[in-house]
Amino acid sequence: MVFSLQAPREPNGQITRMINESTRLARIFCEKKLPVMAFLDSHDPNKPEEPYPPHCLAGSDESNLVPALKWLEREPNVTIRRKDCFDGFLGSIEDDGRNVFVDWLKNNQIKAILVMGICTDICVMDFVCSTLSARNRGFLAPLKDVVVYSGGCATFDVPLQVARNTKGALAHPQELMHHVGLYMAKQRGAIIANDVSLGKPRSL
Repeated sequence: MVFSLQAPREPNGQITRMINESTRLARIFCEKKLPVMAFLDSHDPNKPEEPYPPHCLAGSDESNLVPALKWLEREPNVTIRRKDCFDGFLGSIEDDGRNVFVDWLKNNQIKAILVMGICTDICVMDFVCSTLSARNRGFLAPLKDVVVYSGGCATFDVPLQVARNTKGALAHPQELMHHVGLYMAKQRGAIIANDVSLGKPRSL
């Protein structure tokens, strides 16, 4: 299980569903002691990611797990990776060239990953595309399947009228861009899942 999940600035139905589904599945994975990797955006304020405004700056609340998933920090099967770019694959590269995500895959002999998080059409899609490209080149054996759970992903919403009145902003219709991200991931070879069930964890 791989996900990138941080606190939304405002309540939102799609994002709430993503958090609920991520929490549900994370509990199941941890109950079964399956490996989990969580990417957290932790951006350097001196390295802007245009065209987006500053967000998830290192040390800010936005750069941490949402409250519903804070418990993951105490789980022995969970690897948390703070990244300073959209793409978790590239954000896993260390100064010495080692890739933390690739090491995690190989050390756990993972054949399939389940991907969830925010934003579907940015961080999730970039990570999925990089991972699939590396898999296709034979760099990630024994990884075979990259599964993106649609209900475990979400993106943000910038209505047209807001974009028109905000300098430098682009309209970003939430539902459309969510599906664009899923479509592009599928086009690159990902499996898109509408539902995920691995059994029920014991009550905590």
